[in-house]
Amino acid sequence: MIALAPLWLTLKLALSTTLILFIIAVPLANWLSGDKGFFKIIVKTIVSMPLVLPPTVIGFYLLLAFSPANFFGHWLEEWFDIRLVFSFSGLLIASVIYSLPFMVHPIQSGLSSLSPSLKEAAFSLGKTRWQTLTQVLLPNIKPSLLTGIVLTFAHTVGEFGVVLMIGGNMPGKTRTASIAIYDEVEAFNYHNANVYAGILLVLSFAILLILYSFNRKMQQTKFY
Repeated sequence: MIALAPLWLTLKLALSTTLILFIIAVPLANWLSGDKGFFKIIVKTIVSMPLVLPPTVIGFYLLLAFSPANFFGHWLEEWFDIRLVFSFSGLLIASVIYSLPFMVHPIQSGLSSLSPSLKEAAFSLGKTRWQTLTQVLLPNIKPSLLTGIVLTFAHTVGEFGVVLMIGGNMPGKTRTASIAIYDEVEAFNYHNANVYAGILLVLSFAILLILYSFNRKMQQTKFY
């Protein structure tokens, strides 16, 4: 009998990360999709770095930053009684940083593909920038929004290196499904590892199937 706690923790982490990143990524992607400048190039580079950096590198530097032995971690613990290492809060912050490009890039790409006339027409009707974004632009990039949400969720479900570095392996607290699979293999419990892996496999397949089906439906609607 396998423990369900790693699965619930994984879903909780993935849902929380996706929600936080959606709130962050929409205004950030909208800003990055505008006129290009050198500062925007720097920000875009920082956002994209998790795509090329090994997860252990990101996890290592976050572990140093969050550790009470260093300035930032010590400041958090002394002034706010917050310890991010080996905690769900630390996992959540690390996941938000690591999955940032998976949410930002699809939304930015969708906004960049829209005709500038949409924004100009909204402004001419007296809409504010925020109203233009939420009422005009975002409804026209629903496939991009869904892609960002699905990729972020799926990417968080499969995280291993960053999660292990920041959270360690604490049952019921930081032990996610990917870490549970590793532990079961290490203990030669291949049956339990196969159950965990199978659940994640089915979940990933279902998520991608929903994404592709929705995008296909949207394309057919536009065509007709």
